[in-house]
Amino acid sequence: MPERAPQPVDRQLPTDEARDLISLVRDIAQREIAPKAAEEEDAGHFPREVFTLLSESGLLGLPYDAEYGGGDQPYEVYLQVLEELAAARLTVGLGVSVHTLASYALAAYGTKEQQVEHLPAMLGGGLLGAYCLSEPASGSDAASLRTRAVRDGDDWVIAGTKAWITHGGIADFYTVMARTGEEGARGITAFLVPGDTAGLSGALPEKKMGMKGSPTAQVHFDGVRVGDDRRIGDEGQGFAIALAALDSGRLGIAACAIGVAQAALDAAVGYATQRRQFGKPIADFQGLRFMLADMATQIEAGRALYLSAARLRDAGRPFAKQAAMAKLHCTDTAMKVTTDAVQVLGGYGYTADFPVERYMREAKVLQIVEGTNQIQRMVIARHLAGPETR
Repeated sequence: MPERAPQPVDRQLPTDEARDLISLVRDIAQREIAPKAAEEEDAGHFPREVFTLLSESGLLGLPYDAEYGGGDQPYEVYLQVLEELAAARLTVGLGVSVHTLASYALAAYGTKEQQVEHLPAMLGGGLLGAYCLSEPASGSDAASLRTRAVRDGDDWVIAGTKAWITHGGIADFYTVMARTGEEGARGITAFLVPGDTAGLSGALPEKKMGMKGSPTAQVHFDGVRVGDDRRIGDEGQGFAIALAALDSGRLGIAACAIGVAQAALDAAVGYATQRRQFGKPIADFQGLRFMLADMATQIEAGRALYLSAARLRDAGRPFAKQAAMAKLHCTDTAMKVTTDAVQVLGGYGYTADFPVERYMREAKVLQIVEGTNQIQRMVIARHLAGPETR
């Protein structure tokens, strides 16, 4: 059965430069990413060559200052780039989002000297980053992390294990949150650790139900020594830095979720207009037409929500509540839309011959990473009603 080519999303973009940028991303996605996505995901292949291409094309530092090799793009534009990449392959879209998350601490809290020394290579020099907050025993309760950094003269010695790290074991640099003081959030400090530092190692990647091409692994710090010039921000400021990074990172996850959902909808519409039953295309049956209409409406609502939050961020206004809402709604939408896409395709949807079963498996992780959707509800409720009473 011939597949109908998906129609490009009709985007509202603020400048001609942004429109050219989206055209470039679509071209790369269609030529270099989407054609290999299914095969490489099945084989568990991480497409490092794609990230090299994205770096060379100026796409790994889009929301950061051009002074340091970034793209000077507003989040409103950057997130739509992520959506396009995730629609082609989530491993790539999420990987770019994680790299941006890993670069945030230095870009937002580093000294001028640190930024001049490190950011150009991080944003446009072919490097790939990872963000290290979660641990085996502290996921949602991240403030209870146990990895410790101890001062030794002008150095810090880091010991502990981080868990669920995207790009764990293959990253060129790690933004690491480690305990340097008292228990709780106020005793945590951020560090920038090179990936080839002695004592740093990645475990075997986790065996996951989806995103098999994206390595997720524990990262071990066995007496890893870094200079104090690799400390980001003040001692004890690390948890605040981590949370600020996650506010922006959640918007990245939301955009990726809408990309996956859009890809699933495109596949479902393409199939429904070609597949014939009872003498006519199944897209002519009202029950299925209404399902497709609901899928499309949920996607448009999610896109509008994440873009609204992005515009608040771009204007320098508070956006943490809206970021949590976007992450919650968009990832729940991705799970619902991809499940419905499998239903539209029927038995074929359950096979690996069509991409919708992969989209459904990939959508699930988006409800979990960078704060589960239960945590997002807690964040939203705190903005509405204040902290929980003890």
